[in-house]
Amino acid sequence: MRNLSRLCPLLLAVALMFGAGPAFAGKRVALVLANSAYQHAPPLTNPVNDGAVMAKTLKDAGFDVVDSRHDLTALDTRRVLREFADSTRDADIAVVYYAGHGIEVEGSNYLIPVDARLERDTDVYDEALSLDRVLVAVEPAKQLRLVILDACRDNPFGRTMKRTLASRGIGRGLAQVEPTSSNTLIAYSAKAGFTAQDGDGANSPFTIALSKHLTTPGLDVRRAFGFVRDDVLKSTGNKQEPFVYGSLGGEDVPLVPVKATLVTATAPAPVVNPQADMRRDYELALQVGNKPAWEAFLAQHPDGFYANLAKLQLDKIQAEQVHAAAIEKTKQADAERDRLAALGAQKDAQTKAAADAKAAEQAQLAAQKAKEQAQQQAAAAEQQRVNLASSAPGAAPASAASPAGTNVASLTPATAPADLSRSVQTELGRVGCFSGQADGNWSPSSQRSLSQFNRYAGTKLDVKVASTDALDTVKSKQSRVCPLLCDHGFKADGDKCTRIVCGDGYALNDDNECEKQRAGKPAKPATAKRDDGDDRPARQRRQSGGAAAGAAGGIAAAGAGRASGGSGQIFCNDLLCRPVRPGCHLVYRGGGGPHVDANAEVCN
Repeated sequence: MRNLSRLCPLLLAVALMFGAGPAFAGKRVALVLANSAYQHAPPLTNPVNDGAVMAKTLKDAGFDVVDSRHDLTALDTRRVLREFADSTRDADIAVVYYAGHGIEVEGSNYLIPVDARLERDTDVYDEALSLDRVLVAVEPAKQLRLVILDACRDNPFGRTMKRTLASRGIGRGLAQVEPTSSNTLIAYSAKAGFTAQDGDGANSPFTIALSKHLTTPGLDVRRAFGFVRDDVLKSTGNKQEPFVYGSLGGEDVPLVPVKATLVTATAPAPVVNPQADMRRDYELALQVGNKPAWEAFLAQHPDGFYANLAKLQLDKIQAEQVHAAAIEKTKQADAERDRLAALGAQKDAQTKAAADAKAAEQAQLAAQKAKEQAQQQAAAAEQQRVNLASSAPGAAPASAASPAGTNVASLTPATAPADLSRSVQTELGRVGCFSGQADGNWSPSSQRSLSQFNRYAGTKLDVKVASTDALDTVKSKQSRVCPLLCDHGFKADGDKCTRIVCGDGYALNDDNECEKQRAGKPAKPATAKRDDGDDRPARQRRQSGGAAAGAAGGIAAAGAGRASGGSGQIFCNDLLCRPVRPGCHLVYRGGGGPHVDANAEVCN
């Protein structure tokens, strides 16, 4: 027990310094605004229902203040925002949720109270509240400022609003916004410039997804909105995509922390046996989960079954750190190789840089395999420990009697490499990125499938190996990621391609669309085939020359007895034959040959 008392304060200090940051949260405040009963526009059904759901969700999540209001006028809304700003001055997290009508004018966004008339486009400056005013209310919060807008509906005032300036732009939905304050996120129910759906039920698809994911304990708020996006895309048939604007730092920022149960030195527990004390210390170190916690455990318990488990956990952390360093070294080597190539450096320098990049890549792959092996061994060992604890709670493992402890490293890994590859292939097929057979062979086809997933999911997973990171990331996607590509003559129908059938009188064109066929043109009469042979000019000269020479005597004889006018006579030379012009006749001169005409055309 003295050992346990000495260890607990140390682990508690480690937890506070290194591992328990997200587990503790300061003051959290929220304001929920919902407008349905518009006085000068058609009323909305869902906003008040959505506001009630979000208020309950935030209250159940343990927020210190949840102020819920609905159907407020412009004056009341300004008053409520002013009061809420007072409660955010000592808050760590401040959230504003708004459901109702919103409008974008000249690139700025406005929330519309229930008493707004908006007869002219300039009335928005007086009768509505700008999004900037809402951001001012949450600005004092120290850790996270979050504004959620389920307001991307069609503008009901757009058809009747008078334009005082033709060039003043009034957009569809809300405009894109870039928060100027740090640690600020603004979430839209639909991407900028698009409208959102109210849904068929009592609540909008956006609010349903928010209530499901936003207050998950320990879940970073950015990942929570990622899950919200996936759910809304799935429920709306990819017609509505929520979007988040702004950025946070590298630390996880959950709206609801993970509750940590720590053993304190002032709460003595009855001693069962040394193994039970060691198990409690091990579970406490496992909860903290970082290197200092495991080192503190091993300093107190250097031998035995749990010491071997702790060493495996340390090996896993070390392998993960080595893998991260290898990734960074690979990036630096690739950058140096590309830099030298761009500068046109000497061939020897480029060759060395390429070799360094190749070596770094191989080291990364080796570190990746070592990390996965360490993760699998630690997972298998932990699973065996859980099984032993569940079968005989508080009892020492049979193998713990050996001074050297159990050789935990020899345990069978929880997941063999082939099974891991098969699982990743199966998940890639589920999200539409892999069409082959999940056979566990991580082939180039599987690598291309994971590369395609990276492209459409915006991730940067290592495609050369099937890793647990890749499996967890692909599993987190609830709907199709890669688009369905169909051959010509087929179209996407859900998750499969179906043949396109055109009606009578229509035919499929090159754009994969049915196009009305045009009436056929009448066939052209047959024409004599033109002689395009290489010897055509020589043959023409021989034919025309022979015809002129052979027919010269007959033509001359016939021409001598005919009346003036040359009717029926034909004049030929070595180039052509043509009728004698009116009023002319042929006179035979004798001879004939190339460039010498046997007949002459004489005109009166």
